[in-house]
Amino acid sequence: MYFGWDCIMLKISKDTPISEITLRRYEKPSNLNKRELVRKLCLSSGLLQPGDSRDIIVDILHVLLDARKENQQLNSERVRDLVIELRKQHGLPLHGVASSNIRRQIKRLRDLFLVEKVRNSYRITEFDDVSVIFREKIEQYMLASMLDRVREYYKKIDDEFS
Repeated sequence: MYFGWDCIMLKISKDTPISEITLRRYEKPSNLNKRELVRKLCLSSGLLQPGDSRDIIVDILHVLLDARKENQQLNSERVRDLVIELRKQHGLPLHGVASSNIRRQIKRLRDLFLVEKVRNSYRITEFDDVSVIFREKIEQYMLASMLDRVREYYKKIDDEFS
């Protein structure tokens, strides 16, 4: 009887990260329309995968950025209505506009601190510039703590394997 590695199923504990972030580097932003600019931000921040046609998050962020100009908070249904309108303007299919998906995508924006919930409405965090949000919330808070933890693993490896 053969008991090779392909026959043995070992139980490996599920490694669930406390937090995670994906960052990608693209060319400098120039000569892009607003939607394409938001799309590149979503790609750069890991909110959208390269080649992904399911890009409703781009329009959700776009709508919330537009609302920020007027210091408007939007409930999820208003976000949905504005996203549908925006996608029609750009001749895009209305895939992913279900209310549940809109709320799920807003949650992803909240997890990255770009959007916050105030009562039952959403807005760009404190109506602030996204560059400030990135610097204060993502770079100084999320990224710094992640880098510290990764450094701990590198140090522990050095200690254990020396």
